[in-house]
Amino acid sequence: MNETRQPGLLPEGEAVETLVEVREFSLRLVEALIFARADPLSTRAIAEVLGAQGGIPHDTADRDAYVAATLAALAAQYAGRGVVLVEVAGGWQFRTAPDLAPRLTRVMPRPRRLARSTMETLAIIAYHQPCTRAEIEEIRGVSLSQQVLDTLLEAELIMPLGRKEVPGRPILWGTSSGFLRHFGLKDLGDLPRREELLVDVPDTAVSPDAPSDAPDEVPDPSAS
Repeated sequence: MNETRQPGLLPEGEAVETLVEVREFSLRLVEALIFARADPLSTRAIAEVLGAQGGIPHDTADRDAYVAATLAALAAQYAGRGVVLVEVAGGWQFRTAPDLAPRLTRVMPRPRRLARSTMETLAIIAYHQPCTRAEIEEIRGVSLSQQVLDTLLEAELIMPLGRKEVPGRPILWGTSSGFLRHFGLKDLGDLPRREELLVDVPDTAVSPDAPSDAPDEVPDPSAS
C-alpha cells in the first residue's frame, strides 16, 4: 500500500506533535471530494466521508490528526502549482494560485463593480455586525436605501441575523459565508483592512446611484 509520511505541519502554523502516515487512497479521495464541490468543504464533512469510505485506517488512534495530516499532505502536493488548496469560509477549496490570477483576466469574465455606497455599507456591516439599518445609517451619516441592502442580499454577501430586542425589533444584519468566500477569508478573524473591501464584487442587479456614489476605480482583488 502506498503511503505518504507527512510531518504534522498544518496550514496557518498549526502542528501535530507526531508523524502521521497518510495513505495514498486517503489523499486521492479527499482530492476528488474537494474538487467535486463548488463550495468550500468543511473538515468535518471530509472526515465523515473518509470514515465512511475506508479512508481512515482502522488502527488510527487519533482520527482528527489523521484527517488534518491528510489535508496538510494534499496542500503540500499542490504547493507551487496552478491551483492550490486553501482553507476558506470554514472549509477547504481549490483556488487559482494568487500569482497566476492576474494573468487570467483576459480569458475570465470580470465581475461588475458595486457602487461606493454599497461597498461602504458592506464594510460597516462586516466590522460592526450584527448591526441594524439605523446603526448603519448613523455610522455612514446618510440614509440607507433599500436598493443597497437588496443588492448585497442578491450578491449573497450579507444575511439577516435575527432582530434586536428594542422597540420595533429591527433586523440585525451580518455577513454571510459568501462574503468569506469572495474575500478568501477562513473566518471573520481574518478580515482585511476596511479599504481592502472596496474591490470588485459580483453584481446581480445594480442601478446607478447618485453621481457621488459612482463605482470606485479600484484594483482587481485577485491582483493583490
